[in-house]
Amino acid sequence: MEKVLLVVTNLPDRPAAERLAERLVAERLAACVNILAPCVSVYRWQGKVERAEEIPLLIKTPERLYGKVEQTITECHPYELPEIVAVPVSGGLPPYLAWVAAETEAQ
Repeated sequence: MEKVLLVVTNLPDRPAAERLAERLVAERLAACVNILAPCVSVYRWQGKVERAEEIPLLIKTPERLYGKVEQTITECHPYELPEIVAVPVSGGLPPYLAWVAAETEAQ
């Protein structure tokens, strides 16, 4: 079975999150993108501790498409340095994982 990744990123607002999610699914780079509730991120940036409300995205994609997913996020993202973290899915419901592969097959 094809390896699946869970890619995580955060956007500054809901419209930006929805635009990115729609593009990833429309271009068959992801089978599904969850747009989560706003969260508060605390991080160090350019020597200062910052705080920002962000919208997390959970992106389900085959490992073979990671490069294109990363490129699309980078192109669409308003941040100078967007968070993009890919976590390998070590298990899951086989029919769901097969669905992820099938929905991204055209790529």
